[in-house]
Amino acid sequence: MTEDIEELRRQKLEALRNGETAGGADEPGSTPSEPIPVHGPADLSETVAEHGVVLVDFYADWCGPCQMLEPVVETIAAETDAAVAKVDIDTNQQLATEYGVRGVPTLVVFADGQPAERLVGMQDEAQLRSVIETHA
Repeated sequence: MTEDIEELRRQKLEALRNGETAGGADEPGSTPSEPIPVHGPADLSETVAEHGVVLVDFYADWCGPCQMLEPVVETIAAETDAAVAKVDIDTNQQLATEYGVRGVPTLVVFADGQPAERLVGMQDEAQLRSVIETHA
């Protein structure tokens, strides 16, 4: 089964490099091309369980760096094999506490259902792509 997953990942990455879409939003197992809003622990658990690599953006609407990071996060969602989830820390304080978020933006990369990496503060697109590739 692991070989099947690795082959699917390789095919999706190749399709992305060739400018092809990796599957429509309605296709089972496809990676969403837009960030997924998270409305609680169950949403986050489901998103992490459904996708191999998930970039979780813990943000706040009042946060300037978060607003600057938003277009970068949207590009990552559209152009990489990773799913992107957005968690508003003001409405999801329990999740923020659970993942030790003390400042925003905080980005947590999940790989195979487990937190694998944490980035705090403004990040550039190249850095995020590199982290995602490491775990893809």
